Amino acid sequence: MNTAHHMLLYGCGEPGTMKTTWNCGEMAQSSGEDMVSPCGPHSHSQIIYAWARDAKKLNLPEGVGFKVGKDSPTKYLVLQVHYAHIDKFKDGSTDDSGVFLDYTETPRKKLAGTLLLGTDGIIPPMKTEHLETACEINENKVLYPFAYRVHTHGLGKVVAGYRVRSDSDGVQQWLQLGKRDPLTPQMFYNVSSHEPIVAGDQIAVRCTMKSTRHRVTKVGPTNEDEMCNFYLMYYVDHGETLDMKFCFSQGAPYYYWANADTGLHNIPHIQASNLIL
Repeated sequence: MNTAHHMLLYGCGEPGTMKTTWNCGEMAQSSGEDMVSPCGPHSHSQIIYAWARDAKKLNLPEGVGFKVGKDSPTKYLVLQVHYAHIDKFKDGSTDDSGVFLDYTETPRKKLAGTLLLGTDGIIPPMKTEHLETACEINENKVLYPFAYRVHTHGLGKVVAGYRVRSDSDGVQQWLQLGKRDPLTPQMFYNVSSHEPIVAGDQIAVRCTMKSTRHRVTKVGPTNEDEMCNFYLMYYVDHGETLDMKFCFSQGAPYYYWANADTGLHNIPHIQASNLIL
């Protein structure tokens, strides 16, 4: 983590360019180089894996794998490495940060998918703010969650994810999928509940941010900005994974779970280390 701030492994239909390496975002803004996304502009794009803060390796459950190549929409794997500081490279030093992958040509019966939930938004100076998002599962598939990962920058205090399902009385029951201090190793952890997720359920995520800055902090890619991400890794025991790969909201001050148009109610209190969120 003292070299690479975090890494993202993308599955692409086409890469952003056929170059071996390229600048993919904020680095290009200061260098004057062209900015090219990890995946092509009209290509299939999904985040398969993410790493940060000296996270340990991820082992998938027995018989579970990500489908790539051949008749899969993922034809290329692109590794995106984020560096918080580049001082150690100014003398010409290089880096070999990366990800080791295990693969097999024997098809897996259980296909893995990753759903990335996140927000846009603004965090006011010297205040605690909630960045929240929620999306309904509207595909006729049964998802078996097995791992989750959270990601913020320095202002994050806790990130929590839930499955929201209405009971027979119409009351929404919030089942915790995972809750984490985002400043601990940002690896994939076992979910709090392996209960299946089905069509009609909602996945809801809250990031609690506490600003000690005397300026507004926006959601963005650099270390001066913030992020609110919750990665939910799941598998299906037959058929394909979700077509939906991402679930993002406008975030604060525009989107909150409590807004009338979200349809969310019975919202739980989320507690972490002396802070009622």
